[in-house]
Amino acid sequence: MDTTINLKVGQIVRSKKGRDIGRVFVITKVIDEDYLYLVDGKLRKLDRPKKKKVKHVSIYNDIIDLDVRDLNDSYIRKKLLPYS
Repeated sequence: MDTTINLKVGQIVRSKKGRDIGRVFVITKVIDEDYLYLVDGKLRKLDRPKKKKVKHVSIYNDIIDLDVRDLNDSYIRKKLLPYS
């Protein structure tokens, strides 16, 4: 079973299930061992993250730095562009 033990904030994931299948997201928060908050800067912005189960995402090894001074949706879109 998939768990959030090895997942980090800023890690890139791709949706495997749901209406957003195939979309690329970045993890903004690990809620518990089964759930994550995800954003993509376009449909799911920083003020309304998507709550998704870990078993419904494919995990990439790449990590985006979210500790920048002016973190906004545009920054996230630019960083996720190579993965789309």
